[in-house]
Amino acid sequence: MLSIGIDIGGTKIAAGVVDEEGRIIAQAQRRTPAQDPDLLEQAVADAVRELRERHPVVAVGIGAAGFVGADRRTVVFAANLNWRDRPLAANVEALVDLPVVVENDANAAGWAEFRFGPAADASNMLMMTVGTGLGGAIVVDGRLLRGAGGFAGEIAHMTAVPDGQWCGCGNRGCLEQYTAGTALVRSVRAAASTGDPLLAPMLVAAGGDVEAIDGPLVTELATAGDPGARRHLAELGSWLGFGAASIAAVLDPEIIVIGGGVSEAGDLLLGPAQDRFATTVTARAHRRLAPFVQASFGNRAGMIGAADLARTDDA
Repeated sequence: MLSIGIDIGGTKIAAGVVDEEGRIIAQAQRRTPAQDPDLLEQAVADAVRELRERHPVVAVGIGAAGFVGADRRTVVFAANLNWRDRPLAANVEALVDLPVVVENDANAAGWAEFRFGPAADASNMLMMTVGTGLGGAIVVDGRLLRGAGGFAGEIAHMTAVPDGQWCGCGNRGCLEQYTAGTALVRSVRAAASTGDPLLAPMLVAAGGDVEAIDGPLVTELATAGDPGARRHLAELGSWLGFGAASIAAVLDPEIIVIGGGVSEAGDLLLGPAQDRFATTVTARAHRRLAPFVQASFGNRAGMIGAADLARTDDA
């Protein structure tokens, strides 16, 4: 049985035909008309039609950045895509004549890692996606945790530091402000601008321009052995471990999957996260410590997870 997974990003719509083993067998792409919901839905439908011409699909799953209702059909709010209480599933169904399921994009990506990736043998998983922001997906007893209104799993906005760094959500001290790629870049730029000698190679690599320092550059230099870059990645990893320990006190996951662009640093990030988790989680001397592992599917995870959720009634 084949289904289509749609990953709607700020600039592009990625669509793929996915089989029951999580393999993508065909793909299509469209530009995202971010400010026009009607045009966006038409672009999604156009990609679906293209893929259906060659493949007999039975359903469509859409991963959407934003707050998706527990009905898995309505986008209640999306900051970057001009959606407010948008009946996305019904609108797309009318255009493609297929059943449509809508899921939060982080949940969709997490579901792919749970079903087909490193958490495939687990029943309880925490996924933390470290990119520009911090995303989260939680699986409890084999089911995605969505909460009463569909808003569960927003780990980015747990309070990590009371009255700490301002967050775009309007609160202060959110975990995202210490664990996301933007936090990494902010801390590295701040250190480089004060003349920290450990950051001298970073500044040289950035052509002497502090503002040219970005996440990929930090990861590249860290992988090459640069001590300054490694120090800052380790600090971010430590915050991840701290946040995961707080979540584990409530949910007790078997495995913690780390995805997103920053996860490409591998053990340079996961090692410090695992260490901080081991020294912070409650009852640490008496419990099996959940391992931190790198996600498998990269930017394909949203498509794979959304497609699988479209044909999974009890996820």
